[in-house]
Amino acid sequence: MASTCPRQVRQGRTRSRYGCRNCKLRKLKCDEGKPQCKRCRSFGVLCNFMSNIPDLQPVASDTGPLVVRRQTELQPSLTNAVWTSDASTSYRYHLNAKCQDFITRYLGRSLITPDDPNMIQVNRKLLELAFAYPFLMHASLAVALTYDRHLNGPLDSRRTLEECYHWSQCTVLLNKRLRQPIEAKDKDPIWGTAAALVILTFSSPDARTPEQAWPLKSSDSSDLDWLRMSEGKMSLWHMVNPLRPDSLFRVMAATFAQMNSPLPEGGIDGIPRPLATVCNLKESSTAENNPYFHAAHAVSQILNLPDSEVTTGPTQLFMRSVHGPFRDLLLKRDPAALLLLYLWYRKASRSIWWIELRARLECPSICLYLRLYHETNGAVQAFLPGGALDNKWNY
Repeated sequence: MASTCPRQVRQGRTRSRYGCRNCKLRKLKCDEGKPQCKRCRSFGVLCNFMSNIPDLQPVASDTGPLVVRRQTELQPSLTNAVWTSDASTSYRYHLNAKCQDFITRYLGRSLITPDDPNMIQVNRKLLELAFAYPFLMHASLAVALTYDRHLNGPLDSRRTLEECYHWSQCTVLLNKRLRQPIEAKDKDPIWGTAAALVILTFSSPDARTPEQAWPLKSSDSSDLDWLRMSEGKMSLWHMVNPLRPDSLFRVMAATFAQMNSPLPEGGIDGIPRPLATVCNLKESSTAENNPYFHAAHAVSQILNLPDSEVTTGPTQLFMRSVHGPFRDLLLKRDPAALLLLYLWYRKASRSIWWIELRARLECPSICLYLRLYHETNGAVQAFLPGGALDNKWNY
């Protein structure tokens, strides 16, 4: 079943070898203009060829929407000032009116799965911790801004300057903290921030149209970047143990159990027969002799679920299955592997907003790719919009 791309749709973007860090962070070609490249000037940030300028620092930050200073540089506090500060460093961040509005607006909600009462409880406790952990505050603000864009922005909207700024600050501060000894009180903020970074990476594809999105775009290092971030988060599990007795995430034990529930060891029970045919799955199939085995079972488990039951736990089963030979097939744009990802996107995006933000682009991109390069594969084409099996299952 494995196949490689017959030809590239377009030439890959060439990137400046000596460009500024902002352009590299945003995965754009820098014109290397000094003292301010065109990309940074149009985006409203200070160009950072020099190491002493922070990433994505807004121009004229003292008068703009984002104000960040070291404690030694702070002016006398206003009576209504709200801060997040790290007791172990001199870092403090002043929440302006917009930041305070977002914190207030989303205080009683779970931005990951809005209707999950356990996640609402977790979210409230994380926001309390965010005032003592700036990396968590920046993560919370970045996710809130992304969610607000999902609710109010156009379908092709890309992340804003504020989102990029908080995302960048969160990453820098978290990396610094991870290089220090981790105390028990740090574990929940670290896990909450890692989860937020997965959401931010997943919900922010570097494209505005399906034609610019993966898999139609030429291959580069950003392919399946959301998967690498998810794997990075899970690498922290043993260090922070979200299920330890004093963890605020302990209320999510059932969700974690769903995420790690065992998949069948053999056979095709539960997999729709046409999908099994596409993946060459038989009663004798196992994960050892068929690379699609776990992914096909994981997708099939959510196809007939009501949308209200497609929560984080069941959807994570598929993300967990994207490794080894199946991951290699996805990177090679194998048609059966792409079809499994497409079916997962279609179902999961109806219930989980941060999956929908990527699915808006990659779902139609997968369809276009399969129609362009695998138009003679009738078994695959039957699942695409307008095909004989389109909407046969509840996705």
